[in-house]
Amino acid sequence: MESGEVAIPVGGVQLEGNLEVPQEATGVVLFAHGSGSSRKSPRNNFVAERLREFGLGTLLFDLLTEAEDTVYENRFDIELLTDRLVAATEWVENRAETAEYQLGYFGSSTGAAAALRAAARHPVGAVVSRGGRVDLATAVLDEISAPTLFIVGAEDTQVLELNREAYAQLSCEKEFEIVAGAGHLFSEPGTLETVANVTGDWFASNL
Repeated sequence: MESGEVAIPVGGVQLEGNLEVPQEATGVVLFAHGSGSSRKSPRNNFVAERLREFGLGTLLFDLLTEAEDTVYENRFDIELLTDRLVAATEWVENRAETAEYQLGYFGSSTGAAAALRAAARHPVGAVVSRGGRVDLATAVLDEISAPTLFIVGAEDTQVLELNREAYAQLSCEKEFEIVAGAGHLFSEPGTLETVANVTGDWFASNL
């Protein structure tokens, strides 16, 4: 397994990340975290660990530097976050060690909006949105060609409705998974495991 901390150069800054690629991986999934989170997110790391069991590489990285993250508005600057995700994608594609892999995006909350916008601009193999603020990507939903999976907690009623509206606008291959008993953070027993397994199946099938 290739494993270790990486620094991704983007527009004059360095974004800290952790890249882990199992031997004979079938693809690499880039994680786009939600506002106020980071590459250290326990939820995303849990999902990433499960994806590696599916034979997928993972890149968890900070979309903002520590200094940038102290400015609250930056956390909701979807255009900036999208630019960062696309730049990280190009970085993975240009590395000799990872150039051969199909890539996917796993986005959470506001990070899902960045993932969808990035997929419209820079096509990848597959996309998964977990509890995504997909309403922040409405303008580009019909431009996405990658197979796209929306995962939403049944108890996350406002986000569920936003996802239903956005899902109807997707013209790509798509699926919608509602996790029973789950709220926005999937902190209820067993719900994050469901997210991880459904996500693993989706990427394993499409990358």
